[in-house]
Amino acid sequence: MLPRIASLLLVATAMLLASVAGVAQDKDKDKDGWISLFNGKNFDGWKIGDAKQGKWKIENGNIVANGPPSHLYTIKEFKNFEFKAEVMTTPGSNSGIYFHTKYQEVGFPSTGYESQVNVTHGDPVKTGSLWGVVKLYETPAKDNKWWEQHIIVRGQNIVVKINGKTVLDYTEPKGVQGGRKISSGSFALQAHDPKSVIYFRKLRVKPLK
Repeated sequence: MLPRIASLLLVATAMLLASVAGVAQDKDKDKDGWISLFNGKNFDGWKIGDAKQGKWKIENGNIVANGPPSHLYTIKEFKNFEFKAEVMTTPGSNSGIYFHTKYQEVGFPSTGYESQVNVTHGDPVKTGSLWGVVKLYETPAKDNKWWEQHIIVRGQNIVVKINGKTVLDYTEPKGVQGGRKISSGSFALQAHDPKSVIYFRKLRVKPLK
């Protein structure tokens, strides 16, 4: 009898711990299932690549990307999701939002896709593009004004919206090789060069099944 009681106690304890973990995860979500990725105060939940040269900072509750090339990665990883961020560029700035990528100590991310952030930088590939895959030469985004960049990944499909307007709807073909493909992974923000100054705020994600 005693071994059976001990076994039941172990099962009950495991169920309780799983329940507590589930509650903790649910607490991270708002009523619509969105999880905040940035608390507006510090870089908890993020990790800096090229940390020795990166010049990431927080001003007035905003993430500021400026300085030599560097990337700021989320520690959490996601597969199917909706991602939203409010973004603002200064004239001539270049940046990007990576997804399905992996943390690297140095260099530009070698895996995942980059949703371009660029209004008036010399690179002709503009905000909303999938850099190196789908090129958009015009964008509804404007320098010195906040816009919402909304990325939706479900299965092999990627949709990008700028201020609610769909600018890209791409389905990855079968048999894609290399690192630039749908999988799962982190988000990463890009500091492209010392002349580029980009602001990010209200970064959140909604996991999808």
